[in-house]
Amino acid sequence: MDMIKVSARSRSTSVAGAIAGVVREKRRADVQAIGAGAVNQAVKAVAIARGYLALDGIDVICIPEFSEVEIDGQERTAVKMIVEPR
Repeated sequence: MDMIKVSARSRSTSVAGAIAGVVREKRRADVQAIGAGAVNQAVKAVAIARGYLALDGIDVICIPEFSEVEIDGQERTAVKMIVEPR
């Protein structure tokens, strides 16, 4: 499954549209963010996507977890959010 990667510079409405599209198509979206700014944008995007999906009668939940990722040979901790229908 493709991971939706969010940065601190990501537009939350654009990420929300991507989340909503993936949930409609595949019934689950994985969102990944590294750093406080990126996590902030990701959380806002999930909240906005929830509103988008509610218009289609889809009620989603978000399950957060930590994940280890390797970037440029260094291991970093990311926040991964699983968004799926309730």
